[in-house]
This record gives sequence, structure tokens and C-alpha cells, in this order.
Amino acid sequence: MTTSVEKRNVISVDIAGAVPARGVASIGTILIQAGRLSLEDAGRILQLQREQDLRFGEAAIKLELLTKADIEFALASQFDCPYLVRGESDVSEQVFAAYEPLSRQAQALGHLRTELMLRWFDGSPGHNALAILSAERGEGRSFLAANLAVMFAQLGQKTLLIDADLRNPIQHILFNLGNRSGLSAMLAGRGQPGAAIWQIAGLSGLSVLPAGAAPPNPAELLARPVFAQLLSEWAREFEVVLLDSAPAAEYTDARTIAGRCGAALLVARKNATRAWQMRSVSEALTDARTIILGAVLNDF
Repeated sequence: MTTSVEKRNVISVDIAGAVPARGVASIGTILIQAGRLSLEDAGRILQLQREQDLRFGEAAIKLELLTKADIEFALASQFDCPYLVRGESDVSEQVFAAYEPLSRQAQALGHLRTELMLRWFDGSPGHNALAILSAERGEGRSFLAANLAVMFAQLGQKTLLIDADLRNPIQHILFNLGNRSGLSAMLAGRGQPGAAIWQIAGLSGLSVLPAGAAPPNPAELLARPVFAQLLSEWAREFEVVLLDSAPAAEYTDARTIAGRCGAALLVARKNATRAWQMRSVSEALTDARTIILGAVLNDF
């Protein structure tokens, strides 16, 4: 698991021969401090870099002294981006944004994050919570919600991910959390608002609220006024609140959750989701006066 690189108010010469920005450690220095690179090998990289006018990472990979993952690790540390290391965290590797913030998938989600910040998370009152919906199961809704939550946290936004799928929750599995207490207990009046919220180690700014024990009446629990009250409290505490819901074509839960949030993002899977189902979900949300920010075509 990585930690932020200590910043010093000095300008130092990069081990690779470049001058880093004030107070920012070089890639070579970061990798040496992390034990991924020796001083001797850093010297070899420096020599090749100068001889062939390469970047530090290019020279290191050419010499087979570092991997692309090593370079991405250093860049994430250099830009103060929370980053997990495989084998050192219990978070599922399906949450790829936590392990590979510079990957193609993460970059695609980065564009989505930007759009959401422009269209919804713009600092306006009541624009803190967003429901992530899909028509059916297996369309990537929970997968998208988990990775999007990580990416907002990596941007420095204080983020809360709520597993509001009280029927078949999965966020506690993705983040390897306990699920004995969660949203269902709070809605039933059996828990304090922050008691079951987990802060994710290594991903500063990210908190997750599991669904908790499966109740016999999820639709009724979500329809209670206490749900709106809790959302208001969390909206004051967090800058971004994302809610993963049950499939919208199967249960009324999703419509209730989206109505409480005021806005929804729809998720469809390429070559799997039926167009008529997405239309039906969209019309139901519109009838409930919920803003639909857009639809994501999941092909991962």
C-alpha cells in the first residue's frame, strides 16, 4: 500500500537527470525509497537516458529494470493519487481504479467523472447524491459505482459509496468489509448514521456504507422518511455520495433511491441490455421527476 511522498521546499536534481517541480520527488527517488530500484540500476538508467534522449521510464523499461506497473506506481505517488498495490490490500482487483489509476479503463472513467462534475457535482445545493441504476443484474452497475467512487476520492473529493441494494449487495465483497451492520439497520432505526461507515485504508477520502443484513421489506424501508434524513446528513458531510441500487426493472427500490437523490446515472451492458427495458426505466424516472444525467455503455 502506498503513502504520499514527503514534500520538501527545495529543488533537487532528478536521479534520471531531470529537474522535478518544487517539492515533488522524482520518479527515480520514489522507486528507490519504495525498494523497487537500486542506486546502481538508477545510474544505468540515467546513462541510457542521456545517450538515447529517452524519458526515465522508457529507459528503465528498455533495460528491463522496471515494469510499466512500477512507472505507474511512481507517477501515482508523484501526483499524490491514492493507489493500492496488489498483494498488499484486500480490496478486490475488480476495483481497478484503486490499483491502476492510469489504465485505459480508469482514463475512460475519468471522462465520465468530469462530465458528472460539470452536470451534477458542481457545488450547487442538493447536488451531492447520485443514484447508479441498471435495468437488470449483471450489467456492471456495482462495478461502475465502486470504481467511480474511487476515482472521485482520488480527485480529492470526500466520497461516500452506499450499497443501497438491500436484496443482493456486493460492495462489502468488493471492498472486503463486514456486512453485519449497514444501511438496512439504520433505516430500521437500529444504528447510528456513521456507525457502519468504513473508511478504506490506502484510499484517503473514500468511505463505504455496506447494505447490512438483508431485510424482509427493502422497498418499505427505503420509502421511509428516515432515508431522506440520512441522505441529507451525509450530503452535508461528504462532497460526493454515490448509491448502488437494486435492478430498476425488477424492483421499485431504484426509483425510490433515485427520487431521493434527485438524479440518476443509467448503466447498460453492450450486447446484453434490452433497449425497451432502458426506455421503460428512463420513463419511470422521468415521471418521478428525477434528472437522468446520461447512460453508460459498459463494455468492460
